Amino acid sequence: MKKEFRYIYLFRHGQTEYNKKRIFTGLKESKLTPLGVKQAKLIARKLKNKKIDIAYQTKLSRSKDTLKEVIKFHPECKKVIIDNRMIERNYGKLNGIQHKDYVKKYGQEKFDLIHRGFNVKPPAGESFVMIEKRVESFIKDLTKKIKKEKVNVMISSHGNSIRIFRKIMEHSSVKETTSWFIPYDKVFVYKIRV
Repeated sequence: MKKEFRYIYLFRHGQTEYNKKRIFTGLKESKLTPLGVKQAKLIARKLKNKKIDIAYQTKLSRSKDTLKEVIKFHPECKKVIIDNRMIERNYGKLNGIQHKDYVKKYGQEKFDLIHRGFNVKPPAGESFVMIEKRVESFIKDLTKKIKKEKVNVMISSHGNSIRIFRKIMEHSSVKETTSWFIPYDKVFVYKIRV
């Protein structure tokens, strides 16, 4: 029997005003910069000739606005689903605080720990361990759906959720996962056997 596959196309929203100013964005709203819109259009061009059946986004406008650019090329995509298991990391009380202000107050070492420490939870926020639980459950449900419905999907998501999605799908170590920068203009492709 011939092997049959479907695809997941995963990408980060374009650069936002908060990203540009190096602010802990988390669950705060922040609009795409002009560069962010260009990055979304670049993703759209990269996916232009792919067949997409279902699209996923989060409730945040940067995820939706990026998807809006990409989906223009996909009249065949009849379903857009909001799933907040792929939302950005909640930085809790740090949402909206500039990185440099945090470093000034607490030092670089503490910033690095809060920013990329896998088990470290910002005050009233999420650790990567917590994100892993929700992303794992999303992947499980998504894989089931792809196999059952034989669909290709695209996901407009956020840096830290993508980091964990990659960790799971690529069987990466914690050290590797926390060292990645997730680009705004790259598509991560995963093949699912159906």
